[in-house]
Amino acid sequence: MDSSNVPEFTPKHGVPPRLRDYFTGASPFQRQLASVRKQTPFGQTPSRRKIPQCSPLQENIDPQKIAFLLHKQWTLYTLTPMYGFSYTNLKQYSTLLKCFLAAEKQKGLAVEMGEDFNFKVTFSTLSGIKGTHRDPAAFLVQIVSKSQLSSKNTEDKVVWTGWFCSVHGDSLLENVPDDFTCLPLFLANGAESNTALIGTWFQKTFDCRFTRLTISAFSLSWMAAMWTSCNLEHYGTATELLWSVPCSPQSLDISYAINPEDAKALWDSVHQTPEEITQEEVDLFIDCLCSHFHRHFRINLSATRLVCVSTSVASAHTDGKIKILCSKYLIGVLAFLTELAIFQIE
Repeated sequence: MDSSNVPEFTPKHGVPPRLRDYFTGASPFQRQLASVRKQTPFGQTPSRRKIPQCSPLQENIDPQKIAFLLHKQWTLYTLTPMYGFSYTNLKQYSTLLKCFLAAEKQKGLAVEMGEDFNFKVTFSTLSGIKGTHRDPAAFLVQIVSKSQLSSKNTEDKVVWTGWFCSVHGDSLLENVPDDFTCLPLFLANGAESNTALIGTWFQKTFDCRFTRLTISAFSLSWMAAMWTSCNLEHYGTATELLWSVPCSPQSLDISYAINPEDAKALWDSVHQTPEEITQEEVDLFIDCLCSHFHRHFRINLSATRLVCVSTSVASAHTDGKIKILCSKYLIGVLAFLTELAIFQIE
């Protein structure tokens, strides 16, 4: 849903004065955002963060919905506050979005449902996906389809999924007017053409704006440290870091896979601060890995750029793609992504 796929919404109707004032000049939201950029959602400086923990609120999440969110590749977006959104109207939104997509398909636009498919749109809440009680409720949007030629017993096929959330993003809520809903993190799985159309509908309906969320090498190094620090009973995959080497005519990638227990032992040796992680520890952890790699392969990774991190907790790529693998630390992963989304909102 970048600028080439999702046009910015320019309302054809008059914009309410309160809405216009809210997004022009030094609005309360912008002033609060500037304040938040000086501190993380955890109330600390960006040079230290709490070690990801399992939130008590996560116990309220439907285990089936958690399982559905795991092991899928999600594309990340930021979302400005939605004007006039109401959780009591989810059923109505399902109908309106379905009508919009049907109209676009009738125009011959790329709505990827298949020629012989009927489809429906569902909105549902994701109870428990929040860091504190003040975070707005997360919600899920799905497009499901069923072939007209198939039997009645055939299961519906999910062709597109997107979910909106805010985890430990409550520091933004103090000066956000009541008629705005703040869910800065949006994750999508499915055809980009569907994502673009659905994004257009949200922008037109709620006067909001989507932007692709990319992840810097700096943030990836934090993810590598935070996810390595997590205590797991079972490691499902190796800890792997991918560096990109700028060269012509095409870039070269260097993959570095480490036994996850060895990676955890290394982290424990550099980690000194109980219950939190510092920037110095992150730097030392990455430096130790790079030194070990140089000692064995005589390749200096300081001239390269970290582009991907993969652990048993989650994997993330600099282009804004993420896969969450561990339900225990779902909230911790989403909290850091929410922080990145808030910082990227202009």
